[in-house]
Amino acid sequence: MMFRNARNLSTHIAALVHPDLDPASYTLLLMVAHEGPLRGMDLADRTGLDKSTVSRQIATLVDLQLLERAPDPDDGRARRIQLSELGRERLERVRAERRKHLHGQFASWSTQDLADLARLLGKLNQTS
Repeated sequence: MMFRNARNLSTHIAALVHPDLDPASYTLLLMVAHEGPLRGMDLADRTGLDKSTVSRQIATLVDLQLLERAPDPDDGRARRIQLSELGRERLERVRAERRKHLHGQFASWSTQDLADLARLLGKLNQTS
């Protein structure tokens, strides 16, 4: 049930960023947001996805104006993928909405319950 809820949440959040955005491309968008400009090959390596799959996702995100291509300062032949201004704005809006939602979800939880949840989620992340 937890994984189904997580999948549903990911689909919902992706749609908040852009109605045509799928969860897999949303994950790629987040990676670029967290790690900064990256080459497509680097994204493929980090995600473990095939280069052609990543290339299609990048093309979709560029078409949706959430990412943009920029020259690679280290290699004049290569391009780096980075967040566009629209992508940055949409992600920040969704983060704010998600924080607001989570605050409401956990408003009735005690400080100890929240600390326990944080500890257990940290433990889960370490084993994954």
